[in-house]
Amino acid sequence: MADKPSRGLVLYGDGLASFINPSHTHLHDLASRGICGFLSLSNSPPSVIAETKDERIVREFAQLLDSCEPSLSVNAGGATNLEGEQKCLMPTISERFMGMKAAIVTNNSKLKSFGGKLGFTVMQTDEMLKNKHPLSEPLVDAVTSESLKLLGFQEGQAFETSQFDLVFMHIGAREKTKDQMDIIADDIEYINDLVGRIMQTVSPGSEIGSRLHLSLVMSYGAVSKDDDTSLSVLATKDENNSDLSLLFPLQSYTMKGGNPRNNVRHHYPMLITQWQYAVTRKDMAKTFSFEDFKENGGNLTIPADRFLHEVAFKLWKAPKYGA
Repeated sequence: MADKPSRGLVLYGDGLASFINPSHTHLHDLASRGICGFLSLSNSPPSVIAETKDERIVREFAQLLDSCEPSLSVNAGGATNLEGEQKCLMPTISERFMGMKAAIVTNNSKLKSFGGKLGFTVMQTDEMLKNKHPLSEPLVDAVTSESLKLLGFQEGQAFETSQFDLVFMHIGAREKTKDQMDIIADDIEYINDLVGRIMQTVSPGSEIGSRLHLSLVMSYGAVSKDDDTSLSVLATKDENNSDLSLLFPLQSYTMKGGNPRNNVRHHYPMLITQWQYAVTRKDMAKTFSFEDFKENGGNLTIPADRFLHEVAFKLWKAPKYGA
C-alpha cells in the first residue's frame, strides 16, 4: 500500500482486444510489469430489436462503473433509444466515493451523456487538449502530457492538489469515417503508443511513478451468447478432472451478495492489467493476451462491476473489497 493516495488513469480500449498482435510491444511490456486478469461482463439483454453499438458501449461502461444500466425503449417507429434519465437515479461518483473527482475523455456522445448523469466531468480529446497541441508535436505526446496534468502530474513532479483523482480515457468504437479496419488499426496503434509514452514518462522510481495507478482495460466489443466460447474463463473438464470437481464452489465472479449472479457471460471477458511502481503485484504473464492471462495472470476473474471499487481503494476513496 502506498504512503499517499494514488491517482488513477484508466485506458479503455473498447472493442480492440481481438486486434492485439506481437507488434504492440508497449502493451505486452506493461502486462509483463503488472498484475493481469479478467473482468467478467453480463450478456447483452434479450430483445426483439438488436442492441445498437452505442447501447453496447454504454451498457458495458456502466458495468465498469457499477452503475445502473440505461433501459432500452422502443418508440412508435421501432427505433431504440437510451433512457438513462428516468432509470438512473443513483448517487454521483463523488457521493459514492468520498468526494472523488473523476473525468471521462471520450468522443462518443452517448457515453458523454451517460457519464455526465453520473457526475463525471466529460470531455472530448480535443477539449482536453484545449488547442495546446502544436502541429509539430505528435498527438500521443500531447494527450499523455494533458491527461497526466489533469491528475496533477507535470514536468516530472506530483503536485499535492489535482483537478481529478481519476481519469478514464475511452478509445475505440468510433464512427465510421473511413474503412472500419483502418479505424481499428489506428486505434490499436494509438493506444499502444500511448501506453509506451506514459510508461516512459512515469519511469520506475520517479515521483510520478509512485503515485500513478495505471489500468489498461481491453474489451472485445459486440459479443452474443452464440459466439465462439473458446475464449472462456471457465475451467474445462480437462483442467478439472478430479473426482472432486463436482464439489468445486461457484467462482466468486459468479456471485453477488452471497447469491448467484444472473446472466454472467463466461466468454470474451475484458482483459485488464494494472501497474503502479512498488504497489501492485507482479505475476508471470509476459504478453497482453487472453491465453497468457488465463495461464499466468495473478488476478484471475472478477466482475466488471467491482473494478471501480478496487481502483477507488488505491486512491483512498473506498474500503477494500474482497481479499
